[in-house]
Amino acid sequence: MKILFIVLILVVLFSPGFVSKKVITSTAQYISGKDTVSAYLCTPEGKGPFPAIIIIHEWWGLNEWIKENAKTLASQGYITLAVDLYRGKVTNLPDEAHELMRGLPEDRAIRDLTSAAAYLKGRPEVNPKKIGSIGWCMGGGYSLETALHVPDLAACVICYGRLVTDSSSIMKIPCPILGIFGEEDQGIPPQSVREFEAESKKMGKEIEVIIYKNAGHAFMNPKNKKGYRKRAAEEAWSKIRSFFARQLNK
Repeated sequence: MKILFIVLILVVLFSPGFVSKKVITSTAQYISGKDTVSAYLCTPEGKGPFPAIIIIHEWWGLNEWIKENAKTLASQGYITLAVDLYRGKVTNLPDEAHELMRGLPEDRAIRDLTSAAAYLKGRPEVNPKKIGSIGWCMGGGYSLETALHVPDLAACVICYGRLVTDSSSIMKIPCPILGIFGEEDQGIPPQSVREFEAESKKMGKEIEVIIYKNAGHAFMNPKNKKGYRKRAAEEAWSKIRSFFARQLNK
């Protein structure tokens, strides 16, 4: 049993993209149009320059789970910036989350995210050519939108987010894509995911899509008591670590 435990630890330590760095957290502010946007900034110890990742929250807002994800990725050697698209509003009530999402102007959200990329590029400790994005649920859709509006984005992870269907939009994708989805997701059915994947490959885009069996929407979030799938979530995180390691550290 002791030997098995040691082997498991070694597997984790030497997994692609795994680094254990001390993380410094702070609140960052940057300009988006006429607005000042706040974001949760996580910086790993060291001189850099570091690759960076824009973190995009679910419809709940910039809550503790998103901040923990930002810190975890930063501990692996990335500067992470979790953008507050709701301007300070956070909820754990589905009806209120739905209203917050409906009330979020899409053009403003996209502007906030493109401005986040510009802000990161302006930081001296960031490698401006190695910036990626990741989001979950609503944030997954906006992660794809970030790729469509930041022409030099280096990597994009979509976790069960809204997809585009028109060829002209897919043609704009500038970077490799990793898509994480659940087979039982009623809002984003597997057929639409496969169609997006097929159209992207047809246009020569680099894309990997994983659809997890017996998993629905938001299966990666432990606070989703009925829908959380621990094993699938752990595997998804392993895929995400490897993807960012390949795309942002090469």
